[in-house]
Amino acid sequence: MKAAVADTLESLESYRLKDVDMPAAGPGQVLIRVAACGVGYVDSLVALGRYQVKPPVPHTPGQEVAGTVEAVGEGVAHLAPGDRVMTMTGKGFADYAVAAAPMVVKLPDALSFAEGASLPLNYITAMHALKDRGAVAQGETVLVFGAAGGVGSAGIQVAKALGARVIAAASTEEKRAFALAHGADLAIDTSPEGWRDRLKTLTEGKGPNVILDPVCGPLFEPAFRSLAWRGRHLVVGFVGGPIPALPSNLTLMKGAALLGVDVRQYLQYETKRAIGDLHQLSQWASEGKIKPPVGRVYPFAEFGEAMVFALSGQGTGKVVLTIAGD
Repeated sequence: MKAAVADTLESLESYRLKDVDMPAAGPGQVLIRVAACGVGYVDSLVALGRYQVKPPVPHTPGQEVAGTVEAVGEGVAHLAPGDRVMTMTGKGFADYAVAAAPMVVKLPDALSFAEGASLPLNYITAMHALKDRGAVAQGETVLVFGAAGGVGSAGIQVAKALGARVIAAASTEEKRAFALAHGADLAIDTSPEGWRDRLKTLTEGKGPNVILDPVCGPLFEPAFRSLAWRGRHLVVGFVGGPIPALPSNLTLMKGAALLGVDVRQYLQYETKRAIGDLHQLSQWASEGKIKPPVGRVYPFAEFGEAMVFALSGQGTGKVVLTIAGD
């Protein structure tokens, strides 16, 4: 079978399509014929060795996979060959991938393989952030930065499913329109001049209750200062440039909380909860409450271009690599 492999993490150009041995499903595992694989900003960082944890080499990128069950290992009863599934695993840039059975769920009929490959990581991140860390309640207002990106667009839909009102923050008219089309109630630009006043108007002077922030850019402190009483600012990532600082007295003045959201450690330390999240998300997808927006789609042979584009942060929705036909 074919897989994208690099023996060094020096650059994205180090990756090549190579013939590799086909994996097998061991006890408690599922072998999946990969139809599509999500490509995120983090995937590209990992591929370059710039993420929190460097992967061992040789390395094959890809965490979010959708496809068809090829075989199941001993002890796997909830899946059978031929089932359409989605999961989180490793080495997704390949014709076949192996995943732990508990993390593999059937793909709802309402979703294509490309949509299934756009769901697991971003939506589990949004669920962990908004439900677990942010404790979003019915009727609260959630401000989402990077609202046209993978985590941002997932955050919009998860917040709506939790009963919140959503304000999408994005840098261009196109991205704001995208966020509104995918569930946001209102949208706001990210131009710093007068930004807090514009946000105050949109929240009728109250400020947002929760901020989902995968950007943490120049508006980080102004956004925190704009929080409502007992507000929660959720730090998801730092795609906005240098890591910002925050005067600690602001948390006291606002009765507010600054909360970290690390999905990697969530998956590691609270695996059962994450699996529960994936099942809940699958149910919401079946009910039409969420529908992952697919951005640019690349054929398998163009995996390098897909990683470059995902790293640029210029797109809307999730970049997807098509491995096999739908």
